Amino acid sequence: MEPLHTTVLAVHRDAEHQFSKETVPSIVLEAGLGVAGDAHHGRTVQHRSRAKADPDQPNLRQVHLIAASLLDHLLKQDFVVAAGELGENITLQSAPGLSWRDLIALPRGTQLHFTQGAVVELTGLRNPCIQMDRFQRGLMAAMLDKDASGNLVRKTGVMGIVLAGGTVAGGDAVQVRLPALPHQAMECV
Repeated sequence: MEPLHTTVLAVHRDAEHQFSKETVPSIVLEAGLGVAGDAHHGRTVQHRSRAKADPDQPNLRQVHLIAASLLDHLLKQDFVVAAGELGENITLQSAPGLSWRDLIALPRGTQLHFTQGAVVELTGLRNPCIQMDRFQRGLMAAMLDKDASGNLVRKTGVMGIVLAGGTVAGGDAVQVRLPALPHQAMECV
């Protein structure tokens, strides 16, 4: 199998728990913690509703990634969404690279190796929430679909943990390394 690779389109962070994140020139990933200066940075869960339910659970949502083709997909449905506005930390190029469908289909445990040394391990899918409709009416429904077998498809990207720290910036190359077989499909985290 040919190695999978892509490129970083843009990176984003926000110190507050807001829906969208500010696009910045670079972000620093810290091993076991996430994006320095981001509201979701920490060893334990930082997502407000999840922390309220159990503040001691591990943070499997340290980094949120989407593929840029998702923005194009939404534009075809009359939603205008720019990189960072869905709350992702890293927006990946789709061509050449991974489409939004390719990204959410990767198995749990896939590692993304970034040019400057950072490594993110994918832990699961992001579940769309009602904040999407507050951002743009009808967006939450546009982020859900059914596959040919009738299974729910969540288009909102993937979540990961930081295995190795480093800087990530727009234009950085990303090598995708699949885990050992048997592969396990990602579920919501």
